[in-house]
Amino acid sequence: MPAPLALEMMADDELIRACSMSWRELSKITPWGDTYEGFAPTGAPVEVERNYVWASEPGGDVLVEVIVFTNAVLYDQGARRSRTIKKPA
Repeated sequence: MPAPLALEMMADDELIRACSMSWRELSKITPWGDTYEGFAPTGAPVEVERNYVWASEPGGDVLVEVIVFTNAVLYDQGARRSRTIKKPA
């Protein structure tokens, strides 16, 4: 099982990647989510969930959520990160 710090580090890194698109690009795919298998920095297998949802109303700010967890049973104990991408004025 990966160390909690490894999950935290991976969640930080994944959030940076998840937020690499502009609001304009994100607005075309929101709402959307995906889960894929990956490997923590320790080499242990993990699952990564990435979600793009409207922060409050469709067409507004986009909430980007990332969760890195070891398995479905431990989903609630996964490392979570989120960031809001503001709609341009």
